[in-house]
Amino acid sequence: FPSSSLLITRLRLVLLRILLRGGKKETSAMAPLRRAASAAAVLLALTGLFLLVLSPADAATAAVEGGELRMKQSDGGYSYNSTLAHILVEYASAVYTSDLTSLLKWTCPRCEGHTKGFQMIEIIVDVEKCLQAFVGVAPDPRSIIIAFRGTQEHSASNWIEDLFWKQLDVTYPGMPDAMVHHGFYSAYYNTTLRHEILKSVQWAWKTYGRLPINVVGHSMGGALASFCALDLSVKWGSHKVQLITFGQPRVGNPAFAEYFNEQVPRTIRVTHENDIVPHLPPYFYYLGEWTYHHFAREVWLRETIVGNVVTRNETVCDCSGEDPTCSRY
Repeated sequence: FPSSSLLITRLRLVLLRILLRGGKKETSAMAPLRRAASAAAVLLALTGLFLLVLSPADAATAAVEGGELRMKQSDGGYSYNSTLAHILVEYASAVYTSDLTSLLKWTCPRCEGHTKGFQMIEIIVDVEKCLQAFVGVAPDPRSIIIAFRGTQEHSASNWIEDLFWKQLDVTYPGMPDAMVHHGFYSAYYNTTLRHEILKSVQWAWKTYGRLPINVVGHSMGGALASFCALDLSVKWGSHKVQLITFGQPRVGNPAFAEYFNEQVPRTIRVTHENDIVPHLPPYFYYLGEWTYHHFAREVWLRETIVGNVVTRNETVCDCSGEDPTCSRY
């Protein structure tokens, strides 16, 4: 590295040691140092990155080598289907509906277009944890749809701020090296969501036959959808499960991302150039297995403007999960 880059790297490591100290009681003398470290780390994290935070509705519709962490790259031949993504994003948007009566009857303002004819099976709401999801059967593509709501708009800024400093704090069951975000993991596994979703899927299969499953979610809902898709794939086989998320954050470390790629190969993460959430929690390649790392495969949405012509581009990124030419650019 050039000397300036080395200095920044060392500074980041010092700040991380201060910020990520665990198991020690913070004294009054340490508090100012921690606040200063937090402010400095924010500046470092945002250097060269000027991103806007999209509202949920807008966002939902719209080993170390050469300085990079290398991972196995395999997608089992699965390819991105733009038409399917444009259909499934409507479910990721509809799950934000607060009027549960219109959602149950599928008459809500977002319950139109490509989703016409959707048959709701169950709406799952956890008021205490502020979680919402639904399970139903779609006519096209003929499949079971599981959709997770993301963070509501009034609490999005606090949630994003918290993600800057969130440590990897839970070992994924059966995978000693795979670490994940405790909040996302618990929101799926330790609430009413998992039990009700599994029950609804089994009921749907008994009623409609062994339909394939599409799991969708936006922002935090994408994180919950990821754990759900992994759970279903391990339980019933990856050939039955497809995952598409929109603007989801990182949920685990490189070991978890590699395990996820193997278990849920039919996965697409759609990201937008103006959305900060896919950059959180931050990725630091020099921390090895102690950094967060996206699983594959990303599809990056961006716009180019030449004169008065606006071109919307969809870039299918590489299989690393952290393609530096896509949202990490």
